[in-house]
Amino acid sequence: MVSVWTTFIRLCAVSLLGRLSYQMARSPVLPRFAQDLGAAPELIGLIVAASTITGVFIKLPAGALSDVLGRKQMMLLGCLFFAAPPFLYPFVHSPGTLLALRFLHGVATAIFSPVASAFVADLSKEERGEKLGWFAAAGDIGSTLGPLIGGLLLFYTTSYQMTYLTVGVLGLCPLLLILHLPDDQMPRRAGTTLGARSQQFWSGIREVLGSRAVVIASVLEAAMYVGYGAFLGFFPPYAKGIGLNDAQIALVMGVQLATTMFAKPLSGRLSDRLGRKPMILAGLLLCAATLPAFPALASLWLLFPVSALFGLGVAIVTPSTTALVADLVKGQQMGSAMGVFGTIWDTGEASGPILAGFLIASLGYLPAFTMIALLMAVVALTFAILVRDPQAVQWAVMNIKPEEKKGL
Repeated sequence: MVSVWTTFIRLCAVSLLGRLSYQMARSPVLPRFAQDLGAAPELIGLIVAASTITGVFIKLPAGALSDVLGRKQMMLLGCLFFAAPPFLYPFVHSPGTLLALRFLHGVATAIFSPVASAFVADLSKEERGEKLGWFAAAGDIGSTLGPLIGGLLLFYTTSYQMTYLTVGVLGLCPLLLILHLPDDQMPRRAGTTLGARSQQFWSGIREVLGSRAVVIASVLEAAMYVGYGAFLGFFPPYAKGIGLNDAQIALVMGVQLATTMFAKPLSGRLSDRLGRKPMILAGLLLCAATLPAFPALASLWLLFPVSALFGLGVAIVTPSTTALVADLVKGQQMGSAMGVFGTIWDTGEASGPILAGFLIASLGYLPAFTMIALLMAVVALTFAILVRDPQAVQWAVMNIKPEEKKGL
């Protein structure tokens, strides 16, 4: 029998390789590709957001289906989309075709992300924040290396086709690893008929959507990703405009991702000990404070520390919100909960580049990033006010007795 730790390590490896291939296809290569195809700023924002929009519609049913059909089966389906779509990028010659392909490629993370998070949460009932932090960090290794490798490969080859073919080859690796994962052992409600499974599917979704705590935690994550999505979509074109080359852009973005990667396990551990609320609030305010600095600076050396601080804010928020959602649901609804969480999260991340595209087109980079940062700060302060209500003490998960959690 495969041990829990072996399964956990394999899940981390799948996440690392999947994110590596996916992020190579994304930033900074994707905005530059769209720009060279003649896309306007508004359309660039939509192209960058397209794969995330896919997640808005697919993450919830994918997570809920994993409660019914099993985690491994759904992860295998998701990994098929890591492997196949990248081989189609060399045939793209217009912004419209690129937009359509990005919707298709987004199915990969739309299925994989909520199901894998639920799988890890099922394995890690103790010190859940720390374990989810390590799992997120493994994915962030891929997310860090992806833009670096993608940007450097584009810089040295000056070929989008070569870059995306490399993405396709790497995308085959997660698919092969998933085949060697054990079947998840989480208990499922009885019923093998189509009607019983359909009832289980819809019941899980209704119960999770009815949880105020899960929805609020998801909105906080979405607010952070509005800013993060704006950064991913429009820092590369801004940086190109101030004279940075593709390799330098990749390095600045890599600093943000590297900081996020190294800080997530520690921030997850701190959320286990200090509570979810202070960590979420501190991280969201840090993101809001640093986002407007990007379009205010033109020095490569000043952009490095700002990128690191922004990455630290992301690292503080994400493990805490994910662990909070996992803490507040039953194991049989973990996939549905992660699906709801991922859907709202992706709504924020998809809105970021779209909103930034329209604001930049009419106001410019600095006013656009400042307005988005103010939105993040307002959400953070609203969260701070809401948790003063005694009915919201459910956020202090570490202080809730198991029997009391059932009523949340």
